[in-house]
This record gives sequence, C-alpha cells and structure tokens, in this order.
Amino acid sequence: MTAERASRVLDEIQAAAQVKDGMCVIIGGHILSSHPMPVIRQIIKQGTKDLTVIGAASAGLEVDLLIGAGCAKKVITPYVGAEALAPIGPFFKAAAERGEIALWECDEGIYYTALRAAALQLPFLPSLGGLGTSLPDVNPDLKVFRDPIAGKPLLAVPALRPDISLIHAAVADAYGNVQFVGSGMGDRAHHRAAARTIVTVERVVSNEEIRKDPLATALWNVDAVVRAPYGSHPYQSPGFYLHDEAHLNEYLTAARAAVKGDRGPFTAYLDRYIFRPATHAEYLQAVGFPRILSLYEF
Repeated sequence: MTAERASRVLDEIQAAAQVKDGMCVIIGGHILSSHPMPVIRQIIKQGTKDLTVIGAASAGLEVDLLIGAGCAKKVITPYVGAEALAPIGPFFKAAAERGEIALWECDEGIYYTALRAAALQLPFLPSLGGLGTSLPDVNPDLKVFRDPIAGKPLLAVPALRPDISLIHAAVADAYGNVQFVGSGMGDRAHHRAAARTIVTVERVVSNEEIRKDPLATALWNVDAVVRAPYGSHPYQSPGFYLHDEAHLNEYLTAARAAVKGDRGPFTAYLDRYIFRPATHAEYLQAVGFPRILSLYEF
C-alpha cells in the first residue's frame, strides 16, 4: 500500500521556529527581489541570536535588517545593499567597520564554489578565482595549494553548509515542489547546499497544476512551504509586483539614523512592522493596502 503524501504547508510562525540560536541560514533572492520576508520578520520577532547569515551572491537589505535587529554574529556574502537606494547597507557597513560582526570575505566565484562543495558533500573544491589577490590573506579559510597533477597553484575553497535555506518563489504545491517566475537567481544552489529548505510562495497550487509544466519545477522535496501573498514585500516578486521604494527609503532613513547613534526611528520601524503585527496579513495591513496594491504591476 502506498503511503499518502503529507502536506508540508506551514505558517510563517511555525517555519521561523525551526531557526534556532547559533544556526547558519542562507537567504535567497537578489538585491531588490525575492526575499522570504515573513520568515525573516518572525526570526527577528522571536529573538533569534548569534546567526551566521549567508546572504545571496548579491544580497539586499534583508541581511542589513537582521544585523540591525541584533540577530547576526557573522555574515557571508560578496555584497549587501540596495543598488542606487543604498550602495551598501548602513548596518552592514557600520557593524563591519566597528568589528561588531565577523565577516567571511569572498567574491561571487568563491561563494558559489563553496556552496557547490557542500552540495557534493566535499570538504572543499579547488578554484582559480582569488589567486593573486588579498582574499586568502583576509579570509584564512581560503588555502593556496599546489595542484598534485600539474603542479600549478590553486585555491582550496571550503564548503559552506547552511542549516536552513530560506527562499521566496512564485508557486509551490503542498508537497514541496517549487516553481519560479524567471530564473530564480542562485536559489537552486542554496537549496542543494542546505540541510533543510523553507520556501515562501505567492500561491500554493495543486500538484496537478505543477505537473502541467514539470520542467518549470526548480526545487523539489523542500521541507516547508509557507503561503505568503506579497511575501517578498518590500522587495519585488517577479511576475507579481514591484519593489516598494518608499518603504525601503523609510527603512534606510531609520537605519542611517541608528548607525549615527539615534535608534529611535529604527526602534519605531521594528515596532510598527515586526513586533506589533502578529501575522504576515497584519504586516500587510500595517503597510496599507493602497500601497500594496499600487505595486501590482509588471
């Protein structure tokens, strides 16, 4: 007798509860797009501490927010910012300069090499990237060695093994089969490297709907699916809505004041958008549906 498949649909509170103090989490998306914000806000709300946060190869202000909220002790990513809105995240810059967080320096090539090593269950992979630069000096985990075949120098890049991958996508069924609109950026590499994967989606659809286009299924067998319409807000979700520039500027104004010594506006931001809303739906209510609906265009 074939066992019946069990639903993997959780709410954002149940999903975030899987993220414990001291874990290593990797966050999907790309700068102003596709970040699993309901789970990130709940991680802050539940008071999670001492996280190693691996951002995307080009991470956005979701990583900056975790630093500002006191959740991160170490950050691994080539970039944290918001393009023209903020060439570098305010909390990320200040915390790095003050020595308040540990950094694992890398470029995008080293970043993806480290994730590929984890996916292959290898301790490291060799790379030409980074040779002849200061990266092995500022990141002692990167080791220059001699290729035993040709005798040429290579860089040993150790595996990055996240405990949990947090991803935002377009749709999934209840059984963990996930489809993107667009490329999905580097999120496939995140899923393959991590021990567990939680995905927020704009819509939970039937398995029959997923099977209409099986080649579109980018991730399968993910551990949890969170139904979260507008779940990437204030960032965009390809095929659904644009990023909310006004909200991002509200955050940046508060963050810039905080790093200069005035945490009042940032405390108010956290209270309004993270601590007071009990659910993702209440967060959207705090943002305001006129603002939310104004983003619904592509």
